[in-house]
Amino acid sequence: MTHIAVLGSTNMDLVAYVEKAPQRGETVTGREFRTIPGGKGANQAIAAARAGATVSMLGAVGNDAFGTRLRSTLEHSGVDTDSLRTVEGPSGTAHIVVDDEGGNAIVVIPGANGTVDHLTPGDEGVIASADALLLQLEIPLEGVLAAAEAARRHGVRTILTPAPARPLPPELLASTDLLVPNEHEATTLTGRTDPLDAIAALLDQVPEVVVTLGSEGGLYATRGAQPLVFSAPRVRAVDSTGAGDTFVGALAVALAEQRPVWDALAWAAAAASISVQRAGASVSMPYRPEIEAQYTA
Repeated sequence: MTHIAVLGSTNMDLVAYVEKAPQRGETVTGREFRTIPGGKGANQAIAAARAGATVSMLGAVGNDAFGTRLRSTLEHSGVDTDSLRTVEGPSGTAHIVVDDEGGNAIVVIPGANGTVDHLTPGDEGVIASADALLLQLEIPLEGVLAAAEAARRHGVRTILTPAPARPLPPELLASTDLLVPNEHEATTLTGRTDPLDAIAALLDQVPEVVVTLGSEGGLYATRGAQPLVFSAPRVRAVDSTGAGDTFVGALAVALAEQRPVWDALAWAAAAASISVQRAGASVSMPYRPEIEAQYTA
């Protein structure tokens, strides 16, 4: 079985469901409110575990009720939390508005995630034992960089989701094997609105790039090769929260299993298409038999 290490955020998602998201200064009435364990790091860990990998979660939760629930949710999905530390103070939270078209707007409060600015004893060993390391940007860049450099020292493939999008230091890009931005993040990183132009610019900095395009699928490219276009299954979206993390988690598993790139992309897209048909982030993520059924449908 493949082993995926994830260093990243754990948040409690505080989700309001509304017909239409409010504009600035506007108040709207929602129809439902839910608290759902999430965070890009935890989401990717759960997605990878449900897709069939052995997964280790590195990061931090607070010593509050949210922290207890976050740890329990990870463990229930089969994620090893021995390297997930508990710190004084609140856990991270994400305040999410989801509209009837499945779109979302999110405000993240880091909480305990803000303490993950370095590796603690034992973290490098977990990373070294993995087939791939998944990283995102909801923890301090110092922690992300330390993990990426540890992975590079041990020959472990690093997959970085640059979200929330921000300028990336050259040393982090130098330790990244595969960059997976969405269309908005690719534009933010490069200043180029055309995904093909954005990929070309990003390939000057990293060897492999996937730009996800939501319901349109996405683009994959490596240096010196023509981009590969992949599609996504046509489904009715209920909530797109966590779809990108589902895609990345499943993609990491497929690549670690040595699937051809085109097959890995299609398999990951099938996983993401299942998640958008369900409300919530971590709770929407499919298990491997569901992915296989959607992929072969």
